[in-house]
Amino acid sequence: MTEKNQMDKTKRTFGMWNSQITPELIAAAIGVADPQWDTDGQTLVWREGRSGKGVLMAQPLGEAPYEISGQKNVSGGVGYGGGDFTIQDGLVIFAAKDGRLYRRPLGAGFPEPITPQYGSVASPKLSPGNDWVAFVHNYEGKDVIGLVDSQGENWPVKLAENADFYMQPVWHPSGEAIAWVEWDHPNMPWDGTRLMYAVLESNPPGIQAVQQLAGGSDIPILQPAFSRDGRYLTYVQNQGEWDQLILRDLGDGSSKTLVEGAPILKPAWIQGVVVQAWSADNEHVYFVQTQAGVNTISKVNVKTGALEDIDMQPYTSLSQPSVSADERLAAVAGAPSISPRVVSKKGEKLTIHQRSTSESIPTGDLPTPYEISWTSSDGEEVFGIYSPPTSRRFEGDGLPPAIVLIHGGPTSNVSIGYNLEAAFFTSRGYAYLEVNYRGSTGYGRAYREALRGNWGHLDVIDAAGGAQALIDQRLADPNRLVIKGGSAGGYTVLNTLIRFPGLYKAGICSYGVTNLFTLAMDTHKFEERYTDSLVGPLPEAAEKYRAWSPVFHADKIKDPVAIFQGEEDKVVPPSQSEEIVKALKANGVPHEYHLYPGEGHGFRKSETRQAYYEAIERFLLQYVIFG
Repeated sequence: MTEKNQMDKTKRTFGMWNSQITPELIAAAIGVADPQWDTDGQTLVWREGRSGKGVLMAQPLGEAPYEISGQKNVSGGVGYGGGDFTIQDGLVIFAAKDGRLYRRPLGAGFPEPITPQYGSVASPKLSPGNDWVAFVHNYEGKDVIGLVDSQGENWPVKLAENADFYMQPVWHPSGEAIAWVEWDHPNMPWDGTRLMYAVLESNPPGIQAVQQLAGGSDIPILQPAFSRDGRYLTYVQNQGEWDQLILRDLGDGSSKTLVEGAPILKPAWIQGVVVQAWSADNEHVYFVQTQAGVNTISKVNVKTGALEDIDMQPYTSLSQPSVSADERLAAVAGAPSISPRVVSKKGEKLTIHQRSTSESIPTGDLPTPYEISWTSSDGEEVFGIYSPPTSRRFEGDGLPPAIVLIHGGPTSNVSIGYNLEAAFFTSRGYAYLEVNYRGSTGYGRAYREALRGNWGHLDVIDAAGGAQALIDQRLADPNRLVIKGGSAGGYTVLNTLIRFPGLYKAGICSYGVTNLFTLAMDTHKFEERYTDSLVGPLPEAAEKYRAWSPVFHADKIKDPVAIFQGEEDKVVPPSQSEEIVKALKANGVPHEYHLYPGEGHGFRKSETRQAYYEAIERFLLQYVIFG
């Protein structure tokens, strides 16, 4: 039944509100990423994700953007991707899904390959003068920093090898040196890395001498960046509870801390993460930090240490800063009611270059998220982002059903920003809680490292705590809670259903880990030792692996589960989902299994995303709203 109230809102059962945020609308959204200025500051280039295809767009100031990548699928192919392209002096070099680097002048022409189709490539960087390209290359299980001439006339050579992993190569403005970040198993890049600096021989460049400037087995380093005059090198490190922005004088070798105790460093799940950018005058460094789920951009004077906040209102989600030769700051920006977009700012003028979705969604149908916290059952404070049911046309009586989202990683986090998935649910009358469980980033090193040796334990406690917080704070109906997660989050979903049966009415698991033993033996190189720190090394931690692998305890799952999987997933192979589905079927547990051809770890095709949300909507109506 429905009825009108005095505010002209219709009362309708939570979970059954009509919404114009449809599966089709979510599927049609494009992703925008990594804006970069050309050297003269007159052209901005960025990447768009369109139904699983990466496209490069270029926009000269004052003109319309145009596509420059042709039919190529722009995508860094090392690990989880990223580090898709670079631009300098009118020349773009980009990595493609086929494993090759391509060159494309801004003026005209078509992309031309400069490397053979061998392995995968990422993070290309042009040398001063555009003669050479340094890049990260993975082939036959080995990672190196490669070097190729920018015309592609010669076979690539190895510039640096012997480390297990590399990222973020960057040239000194003189062309006589190069810096990069490297690390080895069993570390992940947020555990500990090394900042390396190499003096080069000339033409063709080769390493004459190399030294480690910073970092170590327990000190992670992110994103080295040279000042434009070549005098300084900056980088972000985490030593202690919080992060530091460090300035190294390359003349006398001295270092000083520009910013101390700030949450700057982001987990480098992909190549090409940018958190800082030099000003055109070599006097300031812009940087992004995150507090209470909100991103801000500031700049610091490298001589005086004076800090100045950059007014980027109304945006609360900011990433990938790039500064032009005339001091124009570009970034990817968004807010809870503003879809992610490529923007630039000079002085007081803010320009929108591209939006990820149309502006057709009324703000009255978009939630206003805010951070909440609760005390876990073992006495620790845990955080989450809560979005209430939101509609300009409907309201409900009593307490709403709720989706509790467990993010992936697990070394990751959720922040306050535009979230179409959250809006999909809240506009239908669900509350939506995203749990930043212990192990998440953004709350200090101790909070992040609390999950070491405890993945499958503390995350589950915090997932159950999120449900209890909604109940205790009267934010949701205790009888209509749903737990949802993908990858590492899917693992937590299954373990929570096992250890807290009945707490959640249903679960939604996307490409979730079900067997820690097979994960440790059958995943990609980047994460093949990740479980060493999250759970423990084998064989010493075998008891934990068995105790915390959902597949061995699937008989304890009593609540309905929907499972989604990509057929070509190399990170969490289909066998992981198939093991749990087999157990659910044997135990007579209501479940659905959706296997998507042509999809990997995460769903990128528009038709897949549409089918995914359509299936979830049907599942929730059957088992939560009507069940």
